[in-house]
Amino acid sequence: MTASTLTRRARRALTTAGVGAAVALIPLAAHAATIVPIEYDAVGTSTIAKTGSDVGLGPTTLSTDLDVETGNFTGSLPLPGTRTSFKAAGLLPVQADVAFVEVAPVTGFINLSGDIASVDATATYNVKLSNIKILGFPTFTGTKCQTTTPVTIPVGTEPGVGFDLTAGGRLVGEYTIGKFSNCGLNTGLINLLVPGAGNTVEIDVSNGRFL
Repeated sequence: MTASTLTRRARRALTTAGVGAAVALIPLAAHAATIVPIEYDAVGTSTIAKTGSDVGLGPTTLSTDLDVETGNFTGSLPLPGTRTSFKAAGLLPVQADVAFVEVAPVTGFINLSGDIASVDATATYNVKLSNIKILGFPTFTGTKCQTTTPVTIPVGTEPGVGFDLTAGGRLVGEYTIGKFSNCGLNTGLINLLVPGAGNTVEIDVSNGRFL
């Protein structure tokens, strides 16, 4: 199969995904026959189930390399640190800096064959906590307080809701946070308050740019 044949297939696949005029932007070079780099703006929120607190995600950039022959893609979604607050046991105000540190590439699949494109993807992060204050008083947590094992976050389009390669779409998911370690005297308290299942994430992806 020639590179030109692969490129024609790539163009057809992108056309069915609602890209329209953006198909003309696909490089014709043989080495870029099926891999199409696309960047998106991304911003979202994660809700931690046990604390009931929201953690802002972004704004940031989702960078992807999409193989339009297979629908598989890899990418990167670095997340800036943020600060969250909640009440321990419903009474004691707690504040903490939260960082999702990317430890593996984002991997996923976009189904380009249907009437609307759908996405399933997985991102992997270490969750780090620092600058923890209880009742407004600082506590010693150190600089290495993080989940003992990386947190896997699956996301995808909602049923019946499509994803457009240029306009983007909303990705949602649910994930589990495991135990923390290296948090000094706060390790026990953190593991009582934070780890657990049922944490949710919503990410709005927009403004797709072919590179």
